[in-house]
Amino acid sequence: MDRNPSPPPPTCGSEDEEDLGGGDRIGSTVYSKHWLFGVLSGLIQIVTPESGTSGSADEEEQADLAEEMENEICRVWDMSMDEEICVGILGNMACFREICESISKNEDHGQVLLQCLCDSDPPTLLETCRLLLTCLSQTEVASVWVRRIREHPSVYANVCFIMSSSTNVDLLVKVGEVVDKLFDLDEKLMLEWIRKGATRLPGQPHEDSEEQPVFSIVPCVLEAAKQVRSENLEGLDVYMRILQLLTTVDDGVQAIVQCPDTGNDTWRLLFDLVCHEFCQPDDPPVILQEQKTVLASVFSVLSAISASRAEQEHLKIEEGDLPLIDSLIRVLQNMEHCQKKPENPSESDTEEPTICGPTQDDFHMKILKDISCEFLSNIFQVLTKEKVAQGLKEGQLSKQKCSCAFQSLLPLYGPAVEDFVKVVREVDEALADDLEDSFPSVKAQT
Repeated sequence: MDRNPSPPPPTCGSEDEEDLGGGDRIGSTVYSKHWLFGVLSGLIQIVTPESGTSGSADEEEQADLAEEMENEICRVWDMSMDEEICVGILGNMACFREICESISKNEDHGQVLLQCLCDSDPPTLLETCRLLLTCLSQTEVASVWVRRIREHPSVYANVCFIMSSSTNVDLLVKVGEVVDKLFDLDEKLMLEWIRKGATRLPGQPHEDSEEQPVFSIVPCVLEAAKQVRSENLEGLDVYMRILQLLTTVDDGVQAIVQCPDTGNDTWRLLFDLVCHEFCQPDDPPVILQEQKTVLASVFSVLSAISASRAEQEHLKIEEGDLPLIDSLIRVLQNMEHCQKKPENPSESDTEEPTICGPTQDDFHMKILKDISCEFLSNIFQVLTKEKVAQGLKEGQLSKQKCSCAFQSLLPLYGPAVEDFVKVVREVDEALADDLEDSFPSVKAQT
Protein backbone atom coordinates (compact mmCIF):
# COMPACT_ATOMS: atom_id res chain seq x y z
CA MET A 1 0.00 0.00 0.00
CA ASP A 2 1.19 3.54 -0.84
CA ARG A 3 -0.44 5.10 2.21
CA ASN A 4 -2.24 4.24 5.41
CA PRO A 5 -5.84 3.19 4.75
CA SER A 6 -8.67 5.63 5.39
CA PRO A 7 -10.73 5.42 8.57
CA PRO A 8 -13.42 2.76 8.52
CA PRO A 9 -16.71 4.10 7.17
CA PRO A 10 -19.76 4.10 9.45
CA THR A 11 -21.57 0.79 9.22
CA CYS A 12 -25.28 0.52 8.60
CA GLY A 13 -27.64 -0.40 11.35
CA SER A 14 -29.49 1.58 13.96
CA GLU A 15 -27.25 0.45 16.85
CA ASP A 16 -24.01 1.49 15.14
CA GLU A 17 -25.51 4.76 13.93
CA GLU A 18 -26.64 5.52 17.44
CA ASP A 19 -23.16 4.72 18.81
CA LEU A 20 -21.38 6.94 16.29
CA GLY A 21 -23.79 9.78 16.89
CA GLY A 22 -23.58 9.56 20.64
CA GLY A 23 -21.27 8.66 23.47
CA ASP A 24 -19.46 5.83 21.63
CA ARG A 25 -17.61 8.27 19.38
CA ILE A 26 -14.04 9.20 20.31
CA GLY A 27 -13.99 12.96 20.72
CA SER A 28 -15.23 14.72 17.59
CA THR A 29 -13.84 12.01 15.29
CA VAL A 30 -15.75 9.31 13.41
CA TYR A 31 -13.86 6.60 15.26
CA SER A 32 -15.94 4.29 17.43
CA LYS A 33 -14.73 3.18 20.86
CA HIS A 34 -16.37 -0.20 20.16
CA TRP A 35 -14.30 -0.58 16.99
CA LEU A 36 -11.08 0.48 18.72
CA PHE A 37 -11.55 -1.94 21.60
CA GLY A 38 -12.30 -4.70 19.09
CA VAL A 39 -9.05 -4.06 17.23
CA LEU A 40 -7.01 -4.00 20.43
CA SER A 41 -8.69 -7.19 21.64
CA GLY A 42 -7.94 -8.92 18.35
CA LEU A 43 -4.33 -7.80 18.51
CA ILE A 44 -3.97 -9.27 21.98
CA GLN A 45 -5.32 -12.59 20.72
CA ILE A 46 -2.79 -12.66 17.88
CA VAL A 47 0.25 -11.96 20.03
CA THR A 48 -0.88 -14.48 22.63
CA PRO A 49 -2.23 -17.44 20.54
CA GLU A 50 -3.73 -20.46 22.18
CA SER A 51 -1.39 -23.43 22.48
CA GLY A 52 -1.96 -26.59 20.47
CA THR A 53 -2.78 -25.05 17.06
CA SER A 54 -0.81 -26.38 14.09
CA GLY A 55 -1.13 -27.34 10.45
CA SER A 56 -0.94 -25.54 7.12
CA ALA A 57 -4.64 -24.58 7.22
CA ASP A 58 -4.17 -22.86 10.57
CA GLU A 59 -1.07 -21.05 9.30
CA GLU A 60 -2.95 -19.83 6.22
CA GLU A 61 -5.83 -18.61 8.40
CA GLN A 62 -3.36 -16.82 10.68
CA ALA A 63 -1.73 -15.16 7.65
CA ASP A 64 -5.08 -13.87 6.39
CA LEU A 65 -6.01 -12.64 9.83
CA ALA A 66 -2.67 -10.91 10.18
CA GLU A 67 -3.21 -9.02 6.91
CA GLU A 68 -6.67 -7.93 7.98
CA MET A 69 -5.37 -6.91 11.38
CA GLU A 70 -2.54 -4.96 9.77
CA ASN A 71 -5.10 -2.83 7.96
CA GLU A 72 -6.99 -2.22 11.19
CA ILE A 73 -3.80 -1.29 13.02
CA CYS A 74 -3.02 1.19 10.23
CA ARG A 75 -6.36 2.81 10.92
CA VAL A 76 -5.52 3.03 14.60
CA TRP A 77 -2.25 4.69 13.59
CA ASP A 78 -4.17 7.22 11.51
CA MET A 79 -6.38 7.93 14.49
CA SER A 80 -3.42 8.41 16.80
CA MET A 81 -1.99 11.02 14.42
CA ASP A 82 -5.06 13.23 14.85
CA GLU A 83 -3.84 16.49 16.44
CA GLU A 84 -6.63 16.65 18.99
CA ILE A 85 -6.03 13.07 20.13
CA CYS A 86 -2.24 13.58 20.32
CA VAL A 87 -2.60 16.59 22.61
CA GLY A 88 -5.22 14.75 24.62
CA ILE A 89 -2.83 11.84 25.14
CA LEU A 90 -0.14 14.25 26.31
CA GLY A 91 -2.66 15.82 28.68
CA ASN A 92 -3.41 12.45 30.22
CA MET A 93 0.29 11.64 30.52
CA ALA A 94 1.03 15.01 32.12
CA CYS A 95 -1.12 14.05 35.11
CA PHE A 96 1.95 12.13 36.29
CA ARG A 97 4.50 14.48 37.84
CA GLU A 98 7.61 12.98 36.24
CA ILE A 99 6.11 13.02 32.75
CA CYS A 100 4.79 16.55 33.28
CA GLU A 101 8.27 17.72 34.22
CA SER A 102 9.75 16.01 31.17
CA ILE A 103 7.22 17.62 28.81
CA SER A 104 7.58 21.04 30.44
CA LYS A 105 11.38 21.19 30.37
CA ASN A 106 11.53 20.40 26.66
CA GLU A 107 11.53 23.75 24.88
CA ASP A 108 10.47 22.21 21.57
CA HIS A 109 7.43 20.65 23.20
CA GLY A 110 6.59 23.98 24.81
CA GLN A 111 6.82 25.83 21.49
CA VAL A 112 4.61 23.32 19.72
CA LEU A 113 2.00 23.34 22.46
CA LEU A 114 1.67 27.13 22.51
CA GLN A 115 1.42 27.10 18.72
CA CYS A 116 -1.58 24.79 19.05
CA LEU A 117 -3.49 27.74 20.53
CA CYS A 118 -3.53 29.17 17.00
CA ASP A 119 -5.56 26.18 15.80
CA SER A 120 -9.13 26.72 14.65
CA ASP A 121 -10.34 23.29 15.79
CA PRO A 122 -12.26 23.56 19.12
CA PRO A 123 -11.46 20.00 20.31
CA THR A 124 -7.74 20.59 19.71
CA LEU A 125 -7.92 23.91 21.54
CA LEU A 126 -9.78 22.24 24.40
CA GLU A 127 -7.14 19.53 24.79
CA THR A 128 -4.36 22.11 24.50
CA CYS A 129 -5.86 24.21 27.30
CA ARG A 130 -6.35 21.09 29.40
CA LEU A 131 -2.68 20.19 29.00
CA LEU A 132 -1.62 23.77 29.79
CA LEU A 133 -3.76 23.83 32.92
CA THR A 134 -2.31 20.50 34.07
CA CYS A 135 1.22 21.84 33.70
CA LEU A 136 0.40 25.16 35.38
CA SER A 137 -1.05 23.23 38.31
CA GLN A 138 2.26 21.47 38.96
CA THR A 139 4.27 23.72 41.27
CA GLU A 140 7.58 22.30 40.05
CA VAL A 141 7.07 23.48 36.46
CA ALA A 142 4.45 26.24 36.71
CA SER A 143 7.07 28.99 36.56
CA VAL A 144 8.50 27.49 33.37
CA TRP A 145 5.15 27.82 31.63
CA VAL A 146 4.48 31.31 32.99
CA ARG A 147 7.84 32.45 31.65
CA ARG A 148 7.21 30.73 28.32
CA ILE A 149 3.78 32.33 27.94
CA ARG A 150 5.12 35.77 28.80
CA GLU A 151 7.68 35.34 26.01
CA HIS A 152 4.98 34.50 23.46
CA PRO A 153 2.67 37.52 22.90
CA SER A 154 0.56 35.43 20.52
CA VAL A 155 -0.81 33.51 23.51
CA TYR A 156 -2.60 36.63 24.74
CA ALA A 157 -4.14 37.30 21.33
CA ASN A 158 -5.21 33.69 20.86
CA VAL A 159 -6.74 33.42 24.32
CA CYS A 160 -8.63 36.70 23.90
CA PHE A 161 -9.87 35.61 20.48
CA ILE A 162 -11.23 32.36 21.92
CA MET A 163 -12.96 34.14 24.81
CA SER A 164 -14.50 36.80 22.58
CA SER A 165 -15.63 34.61 19.67
CA SER A 166 -16.12 30.98 20.71
CA THR A 167 -19.54 29.53 21.49
CA ASN A 168 -18.12 26.21 22.72
CA VAL A 169 -18.90 26.26 26.45
CA ASP A 170 -16.46 23.47 27.35
CA LEU A 171 -13.64 25.30 25.58
CA LEU A 172 -14.54 28.63 27.18
CA VAL A 173 -14.56 27.09 30.64
CA LYS A 174 -11.17 25.48 30.13
CA VAL A 175 -9.49 28.56 28.65
CA GLY A 176 -10.97 30.58 31.51
CA GLU A 177 -9.39 28.18 34.00
CA VAL A 178 -6.04 28.70 32.28
CA VAL A 179 -6.34 32.51 32.50
CA ASP A 180 -7.49 32.29 36.12
CA LYS A 181 -4.51 30.12 36.99
CA LEU A 182 -2.06 32.38 35.16
CA PHE A 183 -3.33 35.52 36.89
CA ASP A 184 -3.24 33.80 40.25
CA LEU A 185 0.33 32.61 39.69
CA ASP A 186 1.87 35.79 38.31
CA GLU A 187 0.63 39.33 38.89
CA LYS A 188 3.21 40.75 36.48
CA LEU A 189 1.79 38.68 33.64
CA MET A 190 -1.72 39.85 34.57
CA LEU A 191 -0.56 43.47 34.46
CA GLU A 192 1.05 42.89 31.06
CA TRP A 193 -2.17 41.47 29.68
CA ILE A 194 -4.20 44.34 31.13
CA ARG A 195 -1.90 46.91 29.54
CA LYS A 196 -1.87 45.19 26.16
CA GLY A 197 -5.48 46.21 25.65
CA ALA A 198 -4.88 49.76 26.84
CA THR A 199 -2.97 50.75 23.69
CA ARG A 200 -6.21 51.43 21.83
CA LEU A 201 -9.78 51.73 23.05
CA PRO A 202 -12.30 49.22 21.69
CA GLY A 203 -13.89 50.51 18.50
CA GLN A 204 -11.05 52.90 17.70
CA PRO A 205 -10.15 52.58 13.98
CA HIS A 206 -6.86 51.02 12.94
CA GLU A 207 -4.28 53.23 11.25
CA ASP A 208 -3.19 50.22 9.21
CA SER A 209 -5.99 48.11 7.74
CA GLU A 210 -3.76 45.04 7.82
CA GLU A 211 -2.90 45.46 11.49
CA GLN A 212 -4.12 42.73 13.81
CA PRO A 213 -6.86 43.84 16.23
CA VAL A 214 -5.79 44.74 19.75
CA PHE A 215 -7.91 42.85 22.25
CA SER A 216 -8.87 44.29 25.62
CA ILE A 217 -8.98 41.65 28.32
CA VAL A 218 -12.13 42.84 30.12
CA PRO A 219 -14.55 42.82 27.13
CA CYS A 220 -13.24 39.37 26.17
CA VAL A 221 -13.84 38.04 29.68
CA LEU A 222 -17.33 39.55 29.71
CA GLU A 223 -18.24 37.98 26.38
CA ALA A 224 -17.10 34.56 27.56
CA ALA A 225 -19.03 34.97 30.82
CA LYS A 226 -22.20 35.74 28.89
CA GLN A 227 -21.73 32.58 26.82
CA VAL A 228 -21.28 30.24 29.78
CA ARG A 229 -23.73 32.04 32.07
CA SER A 230 -26.81 29.90 31.49
CA GLU A 231 -25.07 26.58 30.89
CA ASN A 232 -22.23 26.24 33.34
CA LEU A 233 -22.19 27.77 36.85
CA GLU A 234 -18.63 26.60 37.46
CA GLY A 235 -17.52 28.31 34.26
CA LEU A 236 -19.26 31.52 35.26
CA ASP A 237 -17.55 31.24 38.64
CA VAL A 238 -14.19 31.06 36.85
CA TYR A 239 -14.80 34.23 34.84
CA MET A 240 -16.11 36.14 37.85
CA ARG A 241 -12.93 35.13 39.67
CA ILE A 242 -10.87 36.49 36.77
CA LEU A 243 -12.66 39.83 37.08
CA GLN A 244 -12.06 39.79 40.83
CA LEU A 245 -8.35 39.16 40.27
CA LEU A 246 -8.26 42.11 37.88
CA THR A 247 -9.67 44.40 40.59
CA THR A 248 -6.81 43.51 42.94
CA VAL A 249 -4.60 45.96 41.01
CA ASP A 250 -5.38 49.57 40.15
CA ASP A 251 -4.69 49.01 36.45
CA GLY A 252 -7.29 46.27 36.45
CA VAL A 253 -9.94 48.50 38.02
CA GLN A 254 -9.15 51.19 35.49
CA ALA A 255 -9.41 48.65 32.66
CA ILE A 256 -12.99 48.02 33.80
CA VAL A 257 -14.21 51.54 34.57
CA GLN A 258 -12.21 53.84 32.32
CA CYS A 259 -14.02 52.95 29.10
CA PRO A 260 -17.73 53.87 29.41
CA ASP A 261 -18.94 50.85 27.44
CA THR A 262 -16.79 48.39 29.36
CA GLY A 263 -17.65 49.81 32.78
CA ASN A 264 -21.38 49.90 32.13
CA ASP A 265 -21.41 46.45 30.49
CA THR A 266 -19.58 44.97 33.46
CA TRP A 267 -21.93 46.60 35.96
CA ARG A 268 -25.07 45.55 34.06
CA LEU A 269 -24.00 41.91 33.79
CA LEU A 270 -22.99 41.58 37.44
CA PHE A 271 -25.96 43.59 38.68
CA ASP A 272 -28.32 41.32 36.73
CA LEU A 273 -26.68 38.21 38.18
CA VAL A 274 -27.07 39.20 41.84
CA CYS A 275 -30.41 40.98 41.57
CA HIS A 276 -32.29 38.72 39.16
CA GLU A 277 -30.57 35.34 39.09
CA PHE A 278 -28.68 34.38 42.25
CA CYS A 279 -30.17 34.01 45.72
CA GLN A 280 -33.70 35.05 44.78
CA PRO A 281 -36.57 35.44 47.30
CA ASP A 282 -38.16 32.12 46.30
CA ASP A 283 -34.86 30.19 46.49
CA PRO A 284 -34.22 27.99 49.54
CA PRO A 285 -31.49 29.36 51.84
CA VAL A 286 -29.26 26.36 51.12
CA ILE A 287 -28.81 27.61 47.54
CA LEU A 288 -26.15 29.86 49.04
CA GLN A 289 -23.84 26.87 49.40
CA GLU A 290 -23.83 26.40 45.65
CA GLN A 291 -23.48 30.09 44.80
CA LYS A 292 -21.19 31.32 47.58
CA THR A 293 -17.96 31.61 45.58
CA VAL A 294 -19.45 33.23 42.51
CA LEU A 295 -21.43 35.67 44.69
CA ALA A 296 -18.30 36.63 46.58
CA SER A 297 -16.52 37.44 43.32
CA VAL A 298 -19.46 39.37 41.88
CA PHE A 299 -19.97 41.49 45.01
CA SER A 300 -16.24 42.16 45.19
CA VAL A 301 -16.12 43.47 41.61
CA LEU A 302 -19.31 45.51 42.04
CA SER A 303 -17.84 47.03 45.18
CA ALA A 304 -14.67 48.01 43.33
CA ILE A 305 -16.68 49.62 40.52
CA SER A 306 -18.95 51.39 43.01
CA ALA A 307 -15.95 52.82 44.83
CA SER A 308 -14.73 54.34 41.54
CA ARG A 309 -18.00 55.90 40.48
CA ALA A 310 -17.26 59.24 42.13
CA GLU A 311 -14.35 59.67 39.73
CA GLN A 312 -16.12 58.07 36.74
CA GLU A 313 -19.14 60.21 35.94
CA HIS A 314 -19.90 58.16 32.83
CA LEU A 315 -20.81 55.12 34.94
CA LYS A 316 -24.60 55.14 35.15
CA ILE A 317 -25.00 52.92 38.19
CA GLU A 318 -26.88 55.09 40.68
CA GLU A 319 -30.09 53.12 40.20
CA GLY A 320 -28.37 50.00 41.47
CA ASP A 321 -28.10 50.95 45.16
CA LEU A 322 -31.50 49.82 46.45
CA PRO A 323 -31.75 46.48 44.59
CA LEU A 324 -28.20 45.72 45.67
CA ILE A 325 -29.09 46.44 49.30
CA ASP A 326 -32.00 44.02 48.95
CA SER A 327 -29.73 41.31 47.49
CA LEU A 328 -26.97 41.83 50.04
CA ILE A 329 -29.37 41.63 52.98
CA ARG A 330 -30.98 38.50 51.52
CA VAL A 331 -27.57 36.86 51.28
CA LEU A 332 -26.87 37.73 54.92
CA GLN A 333 -30.30 36.39 55.94
CA ASN A 334 -29.71 33.11 54.14
CA MET A 335 -26.27 32.87 55.63
CA GLU A 336 -27.67 33.29 59.13
CA HIS A 337 -30.23 30.58 58.40
CA CYS A 338 -27.58 28.19 57.12
CA GLN A 339 -25.41 28.70 60.17
CA LYS A 340 -28.18 27.88 62.65
CA LYS A 341 -27.90 24.48 64.30
CA PRO A 342 -31.08 22.45 64.80
CA GLU A 343 -32.55 22.82 68.28
CA ASN A 344 -33.86 19.25 68.27
CA PRO A 345 -31.05 16.69 67.70
CA SER A 346 -33.48 14.50 65.79
CA GLU A 347 -33.75 17.22 63.17
CA SER A 348 -30.14 16.66 62.13
CA ASP A 349 -31.33 13.81 59.94
CA THR A 350 -33.51 16.06 57.83
CA GLU A 351 -32.20 17.26 54.50
CA GLU A 352 -31.79 21.00 55.10
CA PRO A 353 -29.89 21.03 58.43
CA THR A 354 -27.60 18.31 57.08
CA ILE A 355 -26.60 20.56 54.22
CA CYS A 356 -26.50 23.84 56.13
CA GLY A 357 -25.23 22.90 59.57
CA PRO A 358 -21.52 22.39 58.85
CA THR A 359 -21.16 25.73 57.07
CA GLN A 360 -20.63 27.72 60.28
CA ASP A 361 -16.88 27.40 59.92
CA ASP A 362 -16.93 27.39 56.12
CA PHE A 363 -14.02 29.43 54.84
CA HIS A 364 -15.80 30.49 51.65
CA MET A 365 -18.90 31.49 53.55
CA LYS A 366 -16.77 33.73 55.75
CA ILE A 367 -15.25 35.35 52.67
CA LEU A 368 -18.72 35.97 51.24
CA LYS A 369 -19.90 37.47 54.52
CA ASP A 370 -16.88 39.77 54.81
CA ILE A 371 -17.26 41.02 51.24
CA SER A 372 -21.03 41.46 51.60
CA CYS A 373 -20.71 43.42 54.84
CA GLU A 374 -18.04 45.74 53.50
CA PHE A 375 -20.02 46.42 50.32
CA LEU A 376 -23.27 47.00 52.25
CA SER A 377 -21.60 49.40 54.67
CA ASN A 378 -20.18 51.40 51.77
CA ILE A 379 -23.63 51.69 50.20
CA PHE A 380 -25.17 52.76 53.53
CA GLN A 381 -22.67 55.60 53.73
CA VAL A 382 -23.68 57.12 50.38
CA LEU A 383 -27.47 56.76 50.68
CA THR A 384 -29.32 60.03 50.48
CA LYS A 385 -32.53 60.95 52.25
CA GLU A 386 -34.42 60.51 48.97
CA LYS A 387 -32.99 57.02 48.42
CA VAL A 388 -33.87 55.94 51.95
CA ALA A 389 -37.43 57.19 51.50
CA GLN A 390 -37.70 55.30 48.23
CA GLY A 391 -36.28 52.15 49.82
CA LEU A 392 -38.78 52.28 52.70
CA LYS A 393 -41.63 52.77 50.25
CA GLU A 394 -40.58 49.96 47.89
CA GLY A 395 -39.64 47.50 50.65
CA GLN A 396 -35.88 47.21 50.17
CA LEU A 397 -35.52 48.83 53.59
CA SER A 398 -37.70 47.69 56.48
CA LYS A 399 -37.24 47.12 60.20
CA GLN A 400 -36.65 43.40 59.68
CA LYS A 401 -34.15 43.88 56.87
CA CYS A 402 -32.31 46.69 58.64
CA SER A 403 -32.08 44.57 61.80
CA CYS A 404 -30.60 41.68 59.84
CA ALA A 405 -28.07 44.02 58.26
CA PHE A 406 -27.11 45.56 61.60
CA GLN A 407 -26.56 42.14 63.19
CA SER A 408 -23.91 41.43 60.55
CA LEU A 409 -22.41 44.92 60.34
CA LEU A 410 -22.00 45.63 64.05
CA PRO A 411 -19.67 46.29 65.71
CA LEU A 412 -17.08 46.37 62.91
CA TYR A 413 -18.96 48.85 60.74
CA GLY A 414 -20.47 50.91 63.56
CA PRO A 415 -19.81 54.34 62.00
CA ALA A 416 -21.53 53.36 58.75
CA VAL A 417 -24.57 52.08 60.67
CA GLU A 418 -24.73 55.26 62.75
CA ASP A 419 -24.66 57.46 59.66
CA PHE A 420 -27.39 55.36 58.08
CA VAL A 421 -29.65 55.61 61.16
CA LYS A 422 -29.27 59.40 61.13
CA VAL A 423 -30.58 59.49 57.55
CA VAL A 424 -33.40 57.09 58.44
CA ARG A 425 -34.44 59.44 61.29
CA GLU A 426 -34.94 62.24 58.78
CA VAL A 427 -37.40 60.05 56.89
CA ASP A 428 -39.04 57.85 59.56
CA GLU A 429 -38.34 58.84 63.17
CA ALA A 430 -40.31 55.90 64.59
CA LEU A 431 -38.28 53.38 62.67
CA ALA A 432 -35.05 55.04 63.77
CA ASP A 433 -36.21 54.79 67.41
CA ASP A 434 -37.07 51.10 66.98
CA LEU A 435 -33.65 50.37 65.48
CA GLU A 436 -31.86 52.24 68.26
CA ASP A 437 -33.86 50.34 70.89
CA SER A 438 -32.90 47.05 69.26
CA PHE A 439 -29.25 48.07 68.95
CA PRO A 440 -28.28 50.19 71.98
CA SER A 441 -24.70 50.61 70.77
CA VAL A 442 -26.02 52.66 67.87
CA LYS A 443 -28.27 54.75 70.11
CA ALA A 444 -25.41 55.58 72.42
CA GLN A 445 -23.51 57.21 69.57
CA THR A 446 -26.36 59.12 67.87
